[in-house]
Order: sequence, then structure tokens, then C-alpha cells
Amino acid sequence: MNTVMRRFPDDLVRAQQEWSAAYRQLAAGPGRTESRRRLLRLSAAVFFHPYWQRRRPDPSAWRELRRLEGPASDVRGRLTG
Repeated sequence: MNTVMRRFPDDLVRAQQEWSAAYRQLAAGPGRTESRRRLLRLSAAVFFHPYWQRRRPDPSAWRELRRLEGPASDVRGRLTG
């Protein structure tokens, strides 16, 4: 198996971590408009980050980005469907 480790920009990793935290917060207390808005803003920040302009993300890139967060924040499938 040929595994290529990507180097993600710190701000992209941080946005993904914030996205995961916002997702968990919303899941714990649904119906909060501000939490939903924050999650939408973070989703756009992660998905449209300049890093992806070089190449569009594939599922393995999303998995690798989320893996940087560690097992406690596993949100597999949330960004890629």
C-alpha cells in the first residue's frame, strides 16, 4: 500500500478541528441557530480553503485531514457524505 502523507496548512487543520467541535456542540444541543450558522461558516472555510485550489479533495484527503484530529473527534463521513 502506497501512502502519501499530505502536509495540510495549519489554518485548514484548525478550521477542521473547529468544524468538528461545532458539529459535536450542535449534536449535543440541536436547534441553536448560531451553532448552525457557525457550522455553515466553518464548512465553507474548510471546503473552499485555498489549499484545495491546487487540487480538489478526494475522500482520502478528507479522511487524512480528519485523522489529524485524533480518534476522539472522529466525524467520518460528515464532509464527504
